[in-house]
Amino acid sequence: MKPDNATPNLPGIENLVAPFKFPSTPHEFKITALRECPTPMDLQLCDSPDKVATYWNLHIATHPYFDPERECLAVLLLNTRKRAKGHHIVSIGTMDTLLVSPSSVFRLAVMASAAAIALAHNHPSGDQTPSEADIKVTRDLIRASQLLKVELVDHVIIGRPGFSSLRALGYFY
Repeated sequence: MKPDNATPNLPGIENLVAPFKFPSTPHEFKITALRECPTPMDLQLCDSPDKVATYWNLHIATHPYFDPERECLAVLLLNTRKRAKGHHIVSIGTMDTLLVSPSSVFRLAVMASAAAIALAHNHPSGDQTPSEADIKVTRDLIRASQLLKVELVDHVIIGRPGFSSLRALGYFY
């Protein structure tokens, strides 16, 4: 009978299964633009829900990763004059759910020195009415924006054929 602390006799096992080693050296990072998004000057201003929806239709809805059958959340990065510096698709979810965290929403906004952001996401059902989860996430993001000093201009829900603004509906306080 073998003792309990005996190891199996497998010659060469130490060469087959190496321990995991994680690099401990830091890295240098930078932001790199992925693609140009030509936008006429009159469509670069994103200070109202209809302009955010127009920007969505021009750039997000035509993005190669966009799937109208799944919820998709995009962050529009804005300068101090509420003109679009760019956008970032934060999350692509299922037909009725998205995973969203303040760190994922504000990460690129902080790195790109955005003064403000506008959020937009679609409802594949076509109904632009905000869900309880939409309202709760928006309120969490409002608090995060206040801490980070990055203004959250609006959260627009894109439906078919219209859209709704959580700010206009009174959910911003």
